[in-house]
Amino acid sequence: MLNGIHFLLTYTCNYECDHCFLYCSPHSKGTFILEQIRAVLDEAVKIGTIEWIYFEGGEPFLFYPIMLEGIKLANKKGFKIGIVTNSYWATCTEDAEVWLKSLTDLGVKDFTVSDDEFHFENKDDNLSKVARSTADKLNIPTSSISINEPTVEIGNEKEHEKGKQIIGGGAMFRGRAVETLTENLPQRSWNEMVECPYEDLEGLGRIHVDPFGNAQICQGLSIGNFWENPLSELIKNYHAESHPICSPLIRGGPAQLVKEYEVKHKDTYVDECHLCFLTRLALIDKFPKYLTPRQVYGLEEK
Repeated sequence: MLNGIHFLLTYTCNYECDHCFLYCSPHSKGTFILEQIRAVLDEAVKIGTIEWIYFEGGEPFLFYPIMLEGIKLANKKGFKIGIVTNSYWATCTEDAEVWLKSLTDLGVKDFTVSDDEFHFENKDDNLSKVARSTADKLNIPTSSISINEPTVEIGNEKEHEKGKQIIGGGAMFRGRAVETLTENLPQRSWNEMVECPYEDLEGLGRIHVDPFGNAQICQGLSIGNFWENPLSELIKNYHAESHPICSPLIRGGPAQLVKEYEVKHKDTYVDECHLCFLTRLALIDKFPKYLTPRQVYGLEEK
C-alpha cells in the first residue's frame, strides 16, 4: 500500500558524488515550483493512503524557500514530513540553527543527513555532525545515511553464506555508481539475478515524484507522467503485470528483463541493480515513457 510520496524537489546538487543513483550535479536540471507542489499534495490527499511526504533531491536546501513553503503546505494537510540533505549549509551551530528553526513546528518527523566519505573526508568532524546536533537541540528527530566506498568482505555463517564474497559500503549500483564504482568488484553470473531485492514493484510502498512529472518507483523507472494524467489516477490504474518493465522484473528479476527483450549482455555483473540499470539503459529508446528521465541514466535529454 502506498504510504509515502518523496519529492525530488530538484535534481540540482552542489556535489557530484560517485555513488549518486540520480546523476545529480550542479548542472542537473529540474526543480519543482510551488504550483506543482500544491498539485501533487492535492493528489496525495485523493490517494487516501499517504502518511509521509519527503523532500529530497539533489539537494533540497538549495531551494530553501520553496522547500519550506512545500513543507508548510504538506503540514497543513496533515502529512508527516521527512527531509533528506547533505548538510552543506551547516557551517556552524549558530548558522545551522537559523536554517532549522523554521522547521520546528512543521511536523518534521525524520531529518536525514548524509554522513559518509563521499560527502565528507573527516567522518568525526564534519557538517553533518553539526546539522544533526543542531536538529537534536531543536527536537527535530534525526537519522543518517552512511554510504562508503565499496569493500569486499567474506560472509560468515550467521549472516551470509560462509566464504561468499559480500560487497560492503552500502552503495546502490545504479546511476553514476555503475560508471564509477563497479570496477574490480567481484561479479556473479547474470542468470542468477532472478529477483528485484530492493523495490516493491507491486505494492508501491513509496513513490518518487520529479519536476518533469515522472512518478518513479525506482530511479529512472516510471509508471507514467502525472502532468499528463493525475497522480491519483496513475496509482489507481497501475497494474504491475501490464507494465512492460515491472512485469518481467517481478516474474524473474533483471535476468528475465534481459531474456524478454533479448538484450545483449555480459556474463557477469556486480549485483541485480547493476544488471537491471544497464538493461534499462539499453531499452531506454524502446520505452521512453517508462524509462525516464534520460538524465538519471547519464544521458542528455532529447
